[in-house]
Amino acid sequence: MSSKGDRYGMTKISACVLAAALLAATALVWPEPAMADDVQDARQLVEKARLAFENFMADKDLGPSVRSLVKRAKGVLIYPQVLKGAFIWGISGGSGVMLSYDERAGKWGGPAFYTIGEASFGLQIGGEASEVILVALTDRGVASLLSTSAKLGADVGIAVGPVGAGAEAATANLSADLVSYSRAKGLYAGISLEGAVVAVRGGLNKAYYGKEVTPTAILIQREVTNPQAAGFIGAVSKAAGK
Repeated sequence: MSSKGDRYGMTKISACVLAAALLAATALVWPEPAMADDVQDARQLVEKARLAFENFMADKDLGPSVRSLVKRAKGVLIYPQVLKGAFIWGISGGSGVMLSYDERAGKWGGPAFYTIGEASFGLQIGGEASEVILVALTDRGVASLLSTSAKLGADVGIAVGPVGAGAEAATANLSADLVSYSRAKGLYAGISLEGAVVAVRGGLNKAYYGKEVTPTAILIQREVTNPQAAGFIGAVSKAAGK
């Protein structure tokens, strides 16, 4: 009787051990799809940012003005899609990627990943989504975007870029830390970014580079690179002529 009880007890213990092992294995495997999704999202966002940037460059109204600023920019932050309806519910309006220019090395680097939100954007043409580009003209503008979050207009000065006749010449007199442009449905959208909050997307930075990394490490110290960003960097370098 005792032997039978011992065998029953051992069987019960083995079953518990097996269940625990299966549970542990599940816990170890479970995060992988989420990480894989982040990697895919990051790669797609970089490609969308490249296309959005090229859209700005090809725009007959915005292109000349944006290009003249990019030529003297210290950084560019591009949001391929900012949704105006998202702000009603208090969630981020969109995600974007930033490149910075290293004057000593003479080249662009990045990208680092960001969100934008917490503001009520007014689209002059009533579009549901817009492409947005922020051009950093000063070291202060770049530095403000390296922090965990920055409120545009409060933590850093921002101006809406000039559009239309004489816009390219007008860029020479701009002294703001950041200058913004926006397009919706292929047209000038007239978004005011005053009060918007730009925040770091640490999860996408980690997924894209394979480790925890800060915007400073990516954009200033250049501790990491990803060859998949070559097309995006090349498009900005070409437009900037540097």
